[in-house]
Amino acid sequence: MEYRTLGNTDVKVSALCLGSMTFGEQNSQSDAFDQLDFATSNGINFIDTAEMYPVPPSVATQGDTEVILGNWLEKRKKRDDLVLATKIAGPAEWLNYIREGSRHTEHHISQAIDDSLKRLKTDYIDLFQLHWPDRNTNYFGQLGYEHDTNEQSTDIEETLRALDKSIRSGKIRHIGLSNETPWGVMSFLQAAQQYGLPRIVSIQNPYNLLNRTYEVGLAEISIREKVGLLSYSPLAFGVLSGKYLSDEKPKDARLTLFERFTRYTSLQAEEATRSYVNLAKKYQVSPAQMALAYVTQREFVTSNIIGATTLNQLKENLGSSDLVLSAELLREIESIHSINSNPCP
Repeated sequence: MEYRTLGNTDVKVSALCLGSMTFGEQNSQSDAFDQLDFATSNGINFIDTAEMYPVPPSVATQGDTEVILGNWLEKRKKRDDLVLATKIAGPAEWLNYIREGSRHTEHHISQAIDDSLKRLKTDYIDLFQLHWPDRNTNYFGQLGYEHDTNEQSTDIEETLRALDKSIRSGKIRHIGLSNETPWGVMSFLQAAQQYGLPRIVSIQNPYNLLNRTYEVGLAEISIREKVGLLSYSPLAFGVLSGKYLSDEKPKDARLTLFERFTRYTSLQAEEATRSYVNLAKKYQVSPAQMALAYVTQREFVTSNIIGATTLNQLKENLGSSDLVLSAELLREIESIHSINSNPCP
């Protein structure tokens, strides 16, 4: 397993990160323990979660993923060997059961951190992330920004000062963003420099063969500012494995169970996926491993967040760390991308 530096810190994280959003919904605590044991025994030292998880979010299960992780940490006694990341939710009408509407103010940040620490059964969080912006902007696949002059938002300086307070108290060590835009990232960096406040060290956004929009405005920022990408959905909800092609509905698969997940199910997505799957077969590699290896090997990526609902899936995903894509294969990936670019932004 390769280890990479997290932003401008001295923290080393594995190039593959274990995502946990299925723990407590599609995966039981026993399943989660098996995945965590296997991942950490194979070199993963980076685990990502969120106060909102599991997904799909609901009032009945909110926080259960962190509870499961906390139970595992307590039992395995490996806390200091791991880099643990979690997130505070942003404002959303469909999530008003979290503190009657989560905001990135000092009150909400302080409460979110304390609640996460309690569920995770730990004294500190290595990386605390803002799950999505506390302002009107584009995220979760939204395109066509429309400015709202009457929007309610939390000032970035206020948010950074609240995070700084938690860093000084020892509750969190580093901070990151998620589902952010170029303007948002640069604004956080500028405010940190201007006011002497903590600097963000990472951005967690979607990035995969069906959605490479990160390259347009954020990849350059990641490299020049040392704020690397923690890529999520590298398999596009499992679509890039090819298992959903030809209207297949595998038993207990995410898109079979939850019809709400439509981001990667358009006709254009199916066409592009079929091309990538056929390309993987041509080179005699696993479509899933090819898709994952492509993401992991990008210069602006710090860590690639993999998730699985079965141990066999996790084993295959972990195997992608040993796959090096040839220059010829990469050229053919670019050829497909040029024909069918970003079908699922």
